[in-house]
Amino acid sequence: MRILMIEDNESVCEMMSMFFEKEEFEAAFHHDGAEGFEAYKASPAEWDIVVLDLNLPSMDGMTICRKMREISKETPIIMLTAQDSESDQVIGLEMGADDYVTKPFSPLTLLARMKALHRRAQIVPTEVEVDADAAFNVEAGTVKINTVTREAYYQNQTIENLTPKEFDLLVMFAKNPKRVFSRDQLLKSIWEDPFYGDERTVDAHIKKLRQKIEVVGPQLIQTVWGVGYKFEDPGES
Repeated sequence: MRILMIEDNESVCEMMSMFFEKEEFEAAFHHDGAEGFEAYKASPAEWDIVVLDLNLPSMDGMTICRKMREISKETPIIMLTAQDSESDQVIGLEMGADDYVTKPFSPLTLLARMKALHRRAQIVPTEVEVDADAAFNVEAGTVKINTVTREAYYQNQTIENLTPKEFDLLVMFAKNPKRVFSRDQLLKSIWEDPFYGDERTVDAHIKKLRQKIEVVGPQLIQTVWGVGYKFEDPGES
């Protein structure tokens, strides 16, 4: 794996350098935001994964993430955020980050999340011929989903700009209407099992999914307090 890590804390970089070397990963480190972005911009295809700190000199992590996504939507990006900053985590996902890890973090946790993202990025979708008259293979009330083209609709209106995780969450809920899923169940099904990291990543992804659904219709993902989340379509007759 070839890693670009943009992190201004040199001690963190030195620590991760030892872990990367042990895994036989190649890594480049930049402590300045603008310099790190230029390194990516010069050769986007060179990097298998980007680890990006939020607070950086010259150019902050949110700006870098947005600019990277303007260049490529394929490079996996993990953002490093503050422990209790849900707003930063949500904004990071909105800017195009695939996942986040909260500081302070365990190097083994970060490695596990990186490997999981890298594995998913290597999966090449199998080409499937889709019948235009039967294009939606998941339907729940007024929601229709094509898992081949990865398109989702509410009453024939596109639910736009869904990230891979948001789309997978919506599919899982739509396949199981009214079933309540705990965070742990969602992590095991949509992320990795075992999952290494903060289970609140589920809440951040669902918050963004809800915002995108609300652009075209009512809220479909309901909170079941003390338990988890469920799909319930108020437009279903």
